[in-house]
Amino acid sequence: MVDVAAPRLKRRDDVLIKMETVGVCGSDVHYYRTGRIGSQIVKYPFAVGHEGAGVVIETGAGVKSIKAGDRVAIEPAMSCWKCDQCRVGRYHTCRNLRFLGCPGQAEGCLSEYIVMPESSCLPVGEEMSMDLAALSEPLAIGIYCSKMAGGARCSRVAILGSGPIGLSVLIAERAEGTRKIYMTDKIPARVSTASAMGAIWAGNVSREDVVARMLKLEPAGMDVVYECCGQQEAQDQAIELLKPGGKLVLVGIPTVDRVSFCIDKMRRKEICIQNIRRQVDCAQLALDMIAANPVTAAKMITHRFRFGQTKKAFDLVAGYKDGVVKAMIEFREYQSFV
Repeated sequence: MVDVAAPRLKRRDDVLIKMETVGVCGSDVHYYRTGRIGSQIVKYPFAVGHEGAGVVIETGAGVKSIKAGDRVAIEPAMSCWKCDQCRVGRYHTCRNLRFLGCPGQAEGCLSEYIVMPESSCLPVGEEMSMDLAALSEPLAIGIYCSKMAGGARCSRVAILGSGPIGLSVLIAERAEGTRKIYMTDKIPARVSTASAMGAIWAGNVSREDVVARMLKLEPAGMDVVYECCGQQEAQDQAIELLKPGGKLVLVGIPTVDRVSFCIDKMRRKEICIQNIRRQVDCAQLALDMIAANPVTAAKMITHRFRFGQTKKAFDLVAGYKDGVVKAMIEFREYQSFV
């Protein structure tokens, strides 16, 4: 942990935010453990973190929608709004995208103060906790995944990986009316959380043949399988689980540069593969969903740490210790190096 100069407003649409809460994401842990995700390599020192919420301290002259004192959830993607991707509504694949906590793009929000453009600041009401406001970032990804998979047209769904993203997909699918949702994980506490949050069945891949069990329950196979852990084993399981004409949605971020599939089974089943790159136009939907049902979303949060305990938080998440699902870092009553 280091002291740095306080950030300053530079553009008319800049907003200075005092951070209140930051969620520890799996991609943050990738950088922490290996120093890279694919071609994106960290050069020390570098602040990670992109799931955040805070209070507006100051705004640029051109800011209209928020003011000092407002509580905001942070959308970590900063698009140019001008390139070909932005012009067709693909802001998440902007050619000039800057993303919080992404090497070569922008420092993360794991800092006492940050500056973001007005377009990345979503107002939240006093009734919503800052933890839940920050949780809107992964939930928005879950909502986007469901939309890309077909939403309410799915009747049988498997989610492989019951971490925060997998559970966010679960929340989104249940909101769409899907009731036959099957989930897996290697961590017993996460399997239990998946059941508590509404999965019709949840199994531990380290303790049983989850593919055989799910196919016994659903002999026709799954309409959609969400691979939410970035593991080759899960991708292989997905191909086995899918019905002919089913869709594999790749959400998890692998730590390797290449993955493989059994092309014979994929071809014979005519399986469609959908990659997911974060989300687009789902951040406000996530906040609305949390506001409507805060109790369900709150079940994902299992651990809280002070800012001075950041290393402890990252070590916990990296080691999958103590049944961790989502760890939050809170800046209130901040004490450095505790």
